[in-house]
Amino acid sequence: MTAALPCLALALLCALRAAAEVPVQPGFDTQKFAGKWHLAATVSNCSVYLKMKDRMKSPIAIISFRPEGNLAMTLAWPLPDGCQRLELLFQRSGQAGHYTAQEKRELCVMETDYSHYAIVHETQHSERQPSTALQLLTREQDVSPQLLQKFEELIPTVGLTKAMLAVLPKSGKCWQGRAEGAGARAMVPPALVETGLCSPLHDTPSCPSCPLLPHTRITPRCPK
Repeated sequence: MTAALPCLALALLCALRAAAEVPVQPGFDTQKFAGKWHLAATVSNCSVYLKMKDRMKSPIAIISFRPEGNLAMTLAWPLPDGCQRLELLFQRSGQAGHYTAQEKRELCVMETDYSHYAIVHETQHSERQPSTALQLLTREQDVSPQLLQKFEELIPTVGLTKAMLAVLPKSGKCWQGRAEGAGARAMVPPALVETGLCSPLHDTPSCPSCPLLPHTRITPRCPK
């Protein structure tokens, strides 16, 4: 065990260096970025995600920005017995496109053209289970082979592998109708099995341990 400590320290140093070098979309425009996005593909080293990635279906994310610049995200995850809504709130850091949550979670919009795709990097700084995720968001449900290839080429640059990739199949189970623009609203049918505000700004056990993943059990609303 003692002999393994230098290796663990080196791995942590490499992970921190990789996180520090994550680029952010130059001139990030919150008004253009707000609205409806499909989570088309994701890759992560989170152990919970790796166990469930082959059963996951694509949710829709509604992104909006608070007057102070904080990013609010609502996702509806299709589950076998219904749907689960997850609401996340990230605090803007000094740079537009970079958001943090009490230094435990970090979200960066690495690249976007606003009208077709966005690539988002998220890190969960947890002593128990640190994890990294890369997400491909698209405005339309269908993702082109060229865009998917572009996403796959970025995977090793953030310390992840293609074996951790999940291209999420489409599902209209939880979201119906159209929701566009900064004022888009989620349309979730009565089959919703759980609704909860889970803000990473509050350190509570009800917030998911993996980036942008549904809860594995029903949990109460995160306290303010």
